Amino acid sequence: MAETSVAPLRGHKLLNDPLLNKGTAFSEAERKNFGLLGLLPPEIESLEEQVERSYRSFKSKTTPIERHIFMRALQDTNEVLFYRLIIGHLDEMMPVIYTPVVGEACQKFSEIYRRPRGLFLSYPERHQLLEMLGNAPCDDVKAIVVTDGERILGLGDQGTGGMGIPIGKLSLYTAAGGVHPGNTLPIMLDVGTNNRERLADPFYIGWRHERITGDDYYEFVDMFVQAVKTRWPGVLLQFEDFALPHAAPLLDKYRDRLCTFNDDIQGTAAVAVGTLIAASKVANVKMTDHRVAFLGAGSAGAGIAEQIIRAMTKGGLSEAEARSRMFMVDRNGLLHDRMTDLMPFQQRLTQPHDAVASWADAKGEIGLASVIAHCRPTVLIGVSGQPGLFTEDIVRAMAKQCDRPVIFPLSNPTSRAEAVPKDIIHWTEGRALIATGSPFSPVEYQGKTFTIAQSNNTYIFPGMGLGVIAGGATRVTDNMFMAAAEALSDTAPALSDPSASLLPDVAGIRDVSRSVAFAAAKQAIEDGVAPQETDDALRKSIAETMWDPAY
Repeated sequence: MAETSVAPLRGHKLLNDPLLNKGTAFSEAERKNFGLLGLLPPEIESLEEQVERSYRSFKSKTTPIERHIFMRALQDTNEVLFYRLIIGHLDEMMPVIYTPVVGEACQKFSEIYRRPRGLFLSYPERHQLLEMLGNAPCDDVKAIVVTDGERILGLGDQGTGGMGIPIGKLSLYTAAGGVHPGNTLPIMLDVGTNNRERLADPFYIGWRHERITGDDYYEFVDMFVQAVKTRWPGVLLQFEDFALPHAAPLLDKYRDRLCTFNDDIQGTAAVAVGTLIAASKVANVKMTDHRVAFLGAGSAGAGIAEQIIRAMTKGGLSEAEARSRMFMVDRNGLLHDRMTDLMPFQQRLTQPHDAVASWADAKGEIGLASVIAHCRPTVLIGVSGQPGLFTEDIVRAMAKQCDRPVIFPLSNPTSRAEAVPKDIIHWTEGRALIATGSPFSPVEYQGKTFTIAQSNNTYIFPGMGLGVIAGGATRVTDNMFMAAAEALSDTAPALSDPSASLLPDVAGIRDVSRSVAFAAAKQAIEDGVAPQETDDALRKSIAETMWDPAY
């Protein structure tokens, strides 16, 4: 609350508004003017004193989920204090408010639920969507994160518990990207759940019904999108944690109709490619010289592959040449063009069967080990959601045929990682260039300390949101994500110290977001989806848009 004279609320209502509440930091004059006398203890604290007291309370919690619950309660009480605390301790706070702890929070969402945040739009109330959007706690919504809770991290269907993801994502829009919290809105599309544990839980707070499917599902999503366009025509709508059969089709359907993107497909791809570009610079290997093996051919893996293909074609390869360098291994082995059960986005990433048929085992399947032996990849990326599949034999085979193997076990949360960095470092004698999906501690090996990059989407999506809002973009293009990836690669500490991380420390992520925002906004202008601005005007708009939590 910058000007006390314009506060619209008084007394308890003011104290219960997390965007306006200052708690013990209200001055004597404010307490008198806003009817707060007697409602607060007499000590008047500064924001810095409140942060220190809150941090001590945070540290007193003994488990990660208790710390998550504490932070959620603080967010619902005083958002300036919440974000000032996060920004001051980003390394420590990000894993608590988002991955990996948010996974457990989603599983226990009904158990830990205290106060409403955002909107819960359930299928039985589908004919009242505009009315429900009208009940949003803020009018000037500029960024929405929406989920249907079906594919939460690597944990699967969590039903209404998936709401923890949009809440956490938008917290990072603000903490990492500076988007004002009053301009953000988390939304849960409650279309039921097929999680038997949730349905049997007497305390489950979601719609107790199996998931709707088919035309009914797509009609509901379309009703939602149309209602959002009516209520907030220029809003940025981010799809999050939708299941494989829905994620890519929904993105394809709506990406040219409104300002939207899917972070699991495009954000994951951009941060992975930005990290890969940085690794390539460290290894002194051209992007066009890589051969890339994937374990996991879902929407995230396919999204990364398509972004790598764009990077390779930008570097001079034809699209066909770039696609020939992608080897997608899923549960049934390497994708090839004689498979009949592939989804459209997977069909674009197959290898010719005639070229790989000799790689097959007795069952006719081509596993990851065979792919590595025959295609000799320089890059191995895991997005399978299955732990331990990057075995010692697999990793050693990579290291045997490649001087600086690039190995990215990206599955979340930590328990789902395809391999742990300590093992990869030892199996490759310290030569591997590593990024993971969840945070891992530095690894000591032969007197060296290897800092492990977390290929976290937070390096991309907050900056992308900031760039879209500050630049006035009406669409989010593939070129904008490529520009964001290239901007991210330029920030890699490993460019000056080979044993350093491929990504900067998250403590400086707001600076990264500024760079990403500028690159994305400038590309939006070049793509014709944002109004013309000079570079100086763009930088000024980004600086003015970034919110700093202060009273």
